[in-house]
Order: sequence, then C-alpha cells, then structure tokens
Amino acid sequence: MKKLSLLAAALVLLFSTTVFAGTKDGWELELKQLAVSITSTEVHNSSPTFTNARLTTDSQTAVQGKLDFDAKYFAPKLLWTNNLFMEYGKTSIRPVDKEEVVTENADKITLTTDLTYRLWKVEEDFLGGFEAGPFANIGYETEFEPAEIEIDGHKERDNRKQVLRGKVGAKLFEGKYLKELYAAYVFERDFTYTPESTNTAFEAGFRAEAEIREGVKFVAWSYYRDYQTYSEERISDLDYEIEAELRLDVKLWNNIAIAPFINYYCASAQHFNCVADNWYTGIQISYSTFFKKAKEI
Repeated sequence: MKKLSLLAAALVLLFSTTVFAGTKDGWELELKQLAVSITSTEVHNSSPTFTNARLTTDSQTAVQGKLDFDAKYFAPKLLWTNNLFMEYGKTSIRPVDKEEVVTENADKITLTTDLTYRLWKVEEDFLGGFEAGPFANIGYETEFEPAEIEIDGHKERDNRKQVLRGKVGAKLFEGKYLKELYAAYVFERDFTYTPESTNTAFEAGFRAEAEIREGVKFVAWSYYRDYQTYSEERISDLDYEIEAELRLDVKLWNNIAIAPFINYYCASAQHFNCVADNWYTGIQISYSTFFKKAKEI
C-alpha cells in the first residue's frame, strides 16, 4: 500500500502542473544500438602438466548480439514510443577429449508500445532539463530458444517464455542527461505454462546519459521489479529481480563505437531461499544512427 500511495502522490503532483506544448513534433526513428561482441580462445595440446593457465584452459567461444530500435511520435501533448529489443548470446566450451558444452548467456525479445502524456517541462538549468507525465504501456516478451533443462539425467527443452506485460505509472523523460526515470504498477499475463498465470508487481527504473567529451558518452540504466501476487504458484516464481548496466561508448568512426561495459542481473526465488546473480563484462562494437529526427519546435 505504501508503494501505491507514493505512486498516486506522484501522479497527483504531475496532473497539478501546467500543461505545455512540448519541444518536438513528428516521427523520430532511431537505431539506438546494433552491437556484437565476440571472444574466442583456441588451445591445442592442453595438459595439466603445464604451469601456465593459458595452456591448461579449454577452448571456448562466446558470442553476443543486441538490437535496440525506437520509433517515436511526438504530438503537442503526447509521446508515443514503440521499441523493439533483441539480444542473444551463446558460449561454447570445447574440453580436450570431451563433448562440447554449449550454453546460452543471453536470450530475450521484447516488443513494447508506450503512450506518455507530456504534462510538465523542467528547463535545462535543472539536471539538464526533462519532461514529465503519466504513462501506460503494453509489451510482449519472449525468447529465441527455450531454456535447456535436465530431467532424470536427460536434457530437454523447457517451454518458450511468453509474457504479456502492461504498466501504468509516471515518468520523467527526454532530458539532456535523464532519458527516463519512472515508477509503475505492473500487470502480467504469463503464457509460458498451462494454466496461465496473472501476476502483479511494482517496478522502478532509469536511464541516463552524459557526454564526457566529444565522441565519448557514458550510459547507465537499471530497473527493479518487485512481484506482489501470482494467480498460479510455480517453483520458477520470483520475489524480485534487478538488472543494471554501465557502458562507455567511444566513437571510432562515423556511427561506429567501441564500448566497454558491465552488466549485472540478480533475482530472488519466492518459494525457496535462493538469490542468484550474474555479472557480465566485456567490450562490444556497436552501430547507432537516426533514420529520421523529430522537428524541433
């Protein structure tokens, strides 16, 4: 109840401000990120008799790709955002005289449409400026390949993840530094298993960017989702989940950049005492561009 009261207070505060006409108009099409990272290690004649770890390790290859695309429409009082996000990663380990082991390290597809009321504007002299207003969105999350699980010593494919997710809340957005800061109540319909489950959660998140110098940009984003209710209880139910990423985009040439990054994901199981996390660090090559920019007004 406390979280819902805070969310309601934020909505009242936003609705109590003066409506403004906005600063952009029309469609804006942006490829935010098309990125790939590849690491490969090949070892021949590996043997534990060597004292150098580079000669005792296993050959392995890790590949990860990501696509993040926005189609936004700016109206005087509304912002309509459509987003397609896809990421997939796979690691292949080839031990000497043993069977190759292949595991996924990332697998996610989301398609989201978001409608935000452009209610309030703060000028650039405060935190770089931003807009604010209530929003509602609906999205669909799935994956390229179902997860592989082991049952009675045999590996089998699990059901493909399929979640329809809606959110209502309030956000700050479109600032020079603060690209998004939001709080929302979440409604989920999980079609992964039968019978389907209806879930609710509280979610908060942000995305911020800052240009350190010409051609060098710092990017940070995170979200926290705290699950409240499940209509069907399953062993896979989460209590909460957190994801965060820090990235430094360094422009190499035109729209191509190299970016060292750190990504962290953590989740807590609801029905047994376990908190698991995953750290992912690396360097990726990415391409980003505007296919069309909205008109400044």
